[in-house]
Amino acid sequence: MSGGLDLTPSKAANMILRWMRVADEEKAAYIDLDRVREGLPDTPYGEGVKIIKPPMASTVSSVEGMLVCNPNDPAEWGIFYNPAANPERQRFTIAHELGHFVLHRAKRRTFNCDKAAVHFSQDTAANIEREADEFASNLLMPGDVLRDRITSQDVDLHLLSGLAKTFGVSFEALCIRFIKFTEKRAILLHWDNGFLKYEWRSRSAVLSNTRIRRLSDPAEPLRDTVAADESIAQEWNGIDMSAAVWCVGEQPYMKVQEFKHSYGSRDRVLTLLILEDAEPRRWDNSWKDQEIFDSFDQFTSSGQMPIRK
Repeated sequence: MSGGLDLTPSKAANMILRWMRVADEEKAAYIDLDRVREGLPDTPYGEGVKIIKPPMASTVSSVEGMLVCNPNDPAEWGIFYNPAANPERQRFTIAHELGHFVLHRAKRRTFNCDKAAVHFSQDTAANIEREADEFASNLLMPGDVLRDRITSQDVDLHLLSGLAKTFGVSFEALCIRFIKFTEKRAILLHWDNGFLKYEWRSRSAVLSNTRIRRLSDPAEPLRDTVAADESIAQEWNGIDMSAAVWCVGEQPYMKVQEFKHSYGSRDRVLTLLILEDAEPRRWDNSWKDQEIFDSFDQFTSSGQMPIRK
C-alpha cells in the first residue's frame, strides 16, 4: 500500500517516470497522464485497486479537484476537476489527485481539494495538499529533462514560457519549478493588486542570504524597479540593474536581471530576479526549514537511476 513513511512525493513521481521510460525506451518531456492513471493499478502504488476511472468534470463550483473511492467498491477510484479552469490547470489538478492516490489514500477515502480545504483546514490537511502539489510538479516537469533544457542556456521568460508549453503546465507552475531547481541565485515574486502574495527563493539565494527589501507590510514593489513601473506590462528579455536596488546586503556593483510578466488585467504580476553568483553565507540556516534540494538528485542519490538514451 502507498503512503509509507519513506515514500516522498519526489521519489514516487520519479519512480513512475522510470517505469514509463523503461516501457517507452525514451525520456519524454510531455507526460501522458492517462497512461499514468491507467497504469497505476498494476504497480505497487496501486495495490488493491483495479481501476482509476477517467477524470470527470465536477458539478460543484467550489471544487478545484477531487479524488474519491466508490463506496460500493473499494477497488474503484475516480477523479474530478474544475471544468472552468484552463487546460493547464486541469492537467495539474489531475496530477495532484494522482498524488493523493499514491501518497495518501490509506488515510482517507475522499479528497476534496477546494481552496478552503487548502487554506483553512488543519495543518495536517494543508500538508498533504502541499505534498500532492510537489508530486504533480515532479511528475509533469521531470527534473532531468528540465536540467537538459536549461543547462548552458541564457534564462529568460521566453525560454521558461516555451518550457511551460513543452511540459503542458502553466507559466507560473514552470517558474516555481525553475526556482526550486536552478543553481542560480534567483527569486520569484507574485504580486496581487500591488502587494506581495508570495516569494520563492532558490537554494543558492537562501544559502547566500539573498532577500528582497521590504519597506512595508505587506510588501509593495520597490521604486526604480520594473515591477513598480506601471508603463511596462511585460519584460521578458530582462533588464539589468544593481542588485542593491532589490536586495538587502548586496553591493552596488553586483548585478541583477529583472523580468516581468503581467496577466490580463495587470492585477496579477510575476517578477523573476536572477542575480550574479555570490559566496554562500553558510550561517544562514533557513534552508533547513524548506525543501530546496533538487528532487531528481534526491531520487538518483538513492541508487535509482533513470533510463537514459
